[in-house]
Amino acid sequence: MAKSRFIYTCNQCGYESSKWNGKCPSCGAWNSFEEEEASPAASTRGNSSQPVPDLSDKILELEQIGVDSDVRYDTGIGELNRVLGGGLVKGSLVLLGGEPGIGKSTILLQICQFLGEEHSILYVSGEESARQIKLRAQRLGVDTENLYILTSTDAEAVAETIASSAPDIAIIDSIQTMSIGRITSSPGSLTQVRECTNLFMHTAKNQEIPMIIVGHVNKDGAIAGPKVMEHIVDAVLYFEGERHQSYRLLRAVKNRFGSTNEIGVFEMRDKGLAEVENPSQMLLSGRPHNVSGTCVACVMEGSRPILAEVQALAAKTSYAAPRRMVTGFDFNRLNIIIAVLEKRLGIFMGTLDVYLNIVGGFRLDEPAGDLPVAMALYSGIMDKQIDEQLIAFGEIGLGGEIRSVSHIVQRIREAERMGFRTCIVPKQSMSAVDVSEFDIDIIPASSLKQAFSVIK
Repeated sequence: MAKSRFIYTCNQCGYESSKWNGKCPSCGAWNSFEEEEASPAASTRGNSSQPVPDLSDKILELEQIGVDSDVRYDTGIGELNRVLGGGLVKGSLVLLGGEPGIGKSTILLQICQFLGEEHSILYVSGEESARQIKLRAQRLGVDTENLYILTSTDAEAVAETIASSAPDIAIIDSIQTMSIGRITSSPGSLTQVRECTNLFMHTAKNQEIPMIIVGHVNKDGAIAGPKVMEHIVDAVLYFEGERHQSYRLLRAVKNRFGSTNEIGVFEMRDKGLAEVENPSQMLLSGRPHNVSGTCVACVMEGSRPILAEVQALAAKTSYAAPRRMVTGFDFNRLNIIIAVLEKRLGIFMGTLDVYLNIVGGFRLDEPAGDLPVAMALYSGIMDKQIDEQLIAFGEIGLGGEIRSVSHIVQRIREAERMGFRTCIVPKQSMSAVDVSEFDIDIIPASSLKQAFSVIK
């Protein structure tokens, strides 16, 4: 029986199968198998006449490996340096993803202006012509003489050009347009994206050239292509935000050379992306006055404390089952907080629609956002206003207790810097706080009843 010329590959984990499956047996993803042409099996070295090379002379002791002091390149954008862990590492391969029009190509051209002062940069574009890139560079004010443009979609030719010209930095825009001629599948397919990424990875490592590749995203918001592509690269950066809003968040979901908890905040302007050095002020701008159902939270994004406004609205439902709508907060976590309020405090919400919103497109992912959400709900239901200069943070347990959170001192210091006068904190965290160091009223609370007693 003839062997099938096609195989099916899971676009989530890279699992290969000779037949199509509705569910991947490796990662459990549904409808993730895509058809691609099988490559001919290569002969093993055991059947080959070529001898196996001896690599014992290339083994190095850890102490023998030198590290240069200038192992990182400063990109000239502080927010991008923060997300990368201090700058662009030599020989690294960085994957930058995001929605169309979010600002990926814009920020890459902007860093070219700064890096071009001392380094040579090769910008490879498979989507735009050289004239289009020139027009965008003029709009952004990019006029460095060390920026070189190459328009090509042949991955092997591009890799060879990078190796021969040896630029200090290389940029590939985008990986979905690149293809290898000996592979019969179309550009953007699983095989092409995986093999092109592998090719650029070997080029970056062998030549010690940092390389940034742009990746498109699919309708689910994940980077298009096989999941194994994200395992190949050293860092994966995501641009978050709406194209029709001015603010953008740059987040690292993988970083071999730094933390994945840091975020960078940008604002899209006519001249490109501008850094937002004070995200708290940006997220709190335009707060309503003398309105119930709002409370300010403080969350940690890496080493940076950020203040965000929580808004809650409760209204009588006209449906058989009340509605629960959430933006910027975990839906299941909201249901838990509502259950705690009903059971421990007797605040019944079975006939109320509940709407929760985190202002500015920000997202509260850590447990410290539980207390401000509960206070905003209580304020909205009881129609009691929370002092505009009050901030709260803490995790809520199922017994109605307020549990401790980390980085308590940094959160209080940020609240004091932003002009808040009252801060409700978990009582268990007070052991790490010296009240005399702060010019702010710190109120420890061990339960929701104690926290709600501040609202009058």
